[in-house]
Amino acid sequence: MPERLPWLAPHQAFPPPSQALGEESDFPGLLALGGVLDATTLRMAYAQGIFPWYSDDQPILWWSTQPRMVLQPQQFKLHKSLRKTLQAFRNDATCEIRTNTCFESVMRHCAQTPRAGQHGTWITEDIVQAYCELHAQGQAYSVETWINQQLVGGLYGVALGHAVFGESMFAHTSNASKIALAALVCLCRAQQVPQIDCQQETQHLASLGAAPIDREDFLQVVQQQIRRPAMQWQWHDALWQQLLPT
Repeated sequence: MPERLPWLAPHQAFPPPSQALGEESDFPGLLALGGVLDATTLRMAYAQGIFPWYSDDQPILWWSTQPRMVLQPQQFKLHKSLRKTLQAFRNDATCEIRTNTCFESVMRHCAQTPRAGQHGTWITEDIVQAYCELHAQGQAYSVETWINQQLVGGLYGVALGHAVFGESMFAHTSNASKIALAALVCLCRAQQVPQIDCQQETQHLASLGAAPIDREDFLQVVQQQIRRPAMQWQWHDALWQQLLPT
């Protein structure tokens, strides 16, 4: 690890995101190491566009990527095949969206679901416990895809006011994570959320409408949105109208 990065004491203030390592580094976006992982620190980090990402054999690593991958809910790409999937899901009485009913289970499924080209997981036990603590305080959420009373997919993230940050998703059946993401988009459209943080650029997210933006622009929106009241996470099927108008 680069030696010039600061090692944080518990609850020490983060350095400005502008001090994160640049594209020329082997670790672009890495900002600081150490500190402690708890709800207080996570809240302080996300309010500044900073997030933890590390493995069990590493210290806590704090990141602020430049540019920042963001999905603007109004730019969500509802491809024809996904539209058909959502319509079938909406019309099937055995299918439903739930929110915040099994947050820890969603996290553990995200950690345990195999992914192509990925060995192990960054969702360590410390990560699970810290985000569950944040969830208990009403500032982390899960959106869940249920079929026949079984949890088959979902995603989780952080929400400070109307600043919404996505973390990870999983699917145990085809398109289950995309259905959960579409439901999150509906919730965000209905409440005028301008952006969903996706952190890092991937081809999958880009195919769904996410795009990189300048970190300063991202942080400006975050600062505006954390001042708004807390998000309302109650799901009702009328919210599908945001994507599937009749």
